[in-house]
Amino acid sequence: MNEFNEKTAEIDQHKIKCKDCGAFLTYAVGTTNLSCQYCGAANEIKVEKASTQEIDFDKFLSEKSGGQEEQVVNTVKCNGCGASSTLAPNVTADNCAFCATPLILSNGGARTLIKPKYMLPFKIERKKADGLFIDWVKSLWWAPNDLKEYASRTSDKLNGMYLPYWTYDSNTNSDYRGERGDYYYVTESYTDSEGKTQTRQVRHTRWSSVSGYVHNDFDDVLVCASKALPDQMTRELEPWDLPELVNYNDAFLSGFKTECYQVEVREGFDVAKKVMEKTIDSTVRSDIGGDEQRVDNINTQYNNVTFKHILLPLWISAYRYNEKVYRFTINARTGEVHGERPYSAIKIALAIITAIAVVAGAIWFFKSRQG
Repeated sequence: MNEFNEKTAEIDQHKIKCKDCGAFLTYAVGTTNLSCQYCGAANEIKVEKASTQEIDFDKFLSEKSGGQEEQVVNTVKCNGCGASSTLAPNVTADNCAFCATPLILSNGGARTLIKPKYMLPFKIERKKADGLFIDWVKSLWWAPNDLKEYASRTSDKLNGMYLPYWTYDSNTNSDYRGERGDYYYVTESYTDSEGKTQTRQVRHTRWSSVSGYVHNDFDDVLVCASKALPDQMTRELEPWDLPELVNYNDAFLSGFKTECYQVEVREGFDVAKKVMEKTIDSTVRSDIGGDEQRVDNINTQYNNVTFKHILLPLWISAYRYNEKVYRFTINARTGEVHGERPYSAIKIALAIITAIAVVAGAIWFFKSRQG
C-alpha cells in the first residue's frame, strides 16, 4: 500500500499490486476486495466508516492549507473542457471522459491537492451500467442510428469516474425587511350580460411592513468541485447516500479514473451560499406569514462554517454527433440515469411526412365515402 508523510502524499491511485502474484489490482465493485485478474486472489480492503470530521473554513483560509494532509497526483488536462483527470497505468492514448476530446498525454503533470477525507465506493458494476446505457438509448425517440451503434459497443464507452465534491456546514442568522399581504374581500355590484344587477366577492390584499430575524442550520450542502459537467447534470445525479461515506482509501480508486477539483474551497462556499439562500428565503417567507410576502432585503451572517472534501462515483460516457458533445451519466451508487441526446433530423422529417400522409389519406377516404 501507499505510504504518506505527515503533510504530503505522492500516490498513483491505479498501481496497487496483488499480495500473491504482484499483478496490478482493480477494485471489485460492490465488495470490499481488490480483485486480481491473473491469480484470482481477493485482496481485502480495510473499510472504515466515516467519522465525518469537518474542517474549519476560516482557519483553512487563514493558514492556506489549515494543516490538512495533501497529496501529489499525476493528471492530464483536457484541451476541450478543461477537465483534469488521472489515467490508468501504461495508457498511451485516451479520450476525455467528459467531452470525448482526444487527450494529449504531454499535457500531463503533477498537482498538489488537498487529500479527500471521505468517499463513496462504486456500487453499480460495469455490466449493470452497460445495460442501463443500452436501455436508455433504446428508449429514445428519433435518435440517430449512429448513437444506437455507439451504444452497442459499450465495453469501452463507459468510464468509471470519481467526481470531487465539497460539503459545507453552517449556522446562519438572517435579518430581513419586507411586507406581509393579507387577503380581504369586498362585496361589489356589477351588471351581467342580461342587464341584471349582481353582486360578487372581490379579493384585495392589505400590505403591512414587517421585519424580523430567522436562524437556519445547514448540514452537508453539496457542491461539485469539477467544472467538467454542467451544473444541471451534477444536480440530476443527486441524491447521494452520504450517510454511507467511508474514510478515503486509495484501494477503492484502483481501476477507475479520478477528476481533480477545479473549484477551490472559497469559490465552492460561494456556490453553497446560493443553495442556502433558497432555504433562507423560504424560512423568511414562512416567518412573515400572511397570504403573500414581499421580501425587500435579507442580510445573512454565516457562522461556524466547516467543510470536507469527498469523492463520489459515476459512470459516464461522452460522444460526439455533428460536432456537438452529448453525455450520459449514471449515479454509481443508486443507478439513477440521466443523459443528453441528439435528434435525427431525417427521422423527424420522415415522421412529419408520414403524419401528413396519414391525415391526407384519412381526409380523402371520408370525402370519397361522402361522394
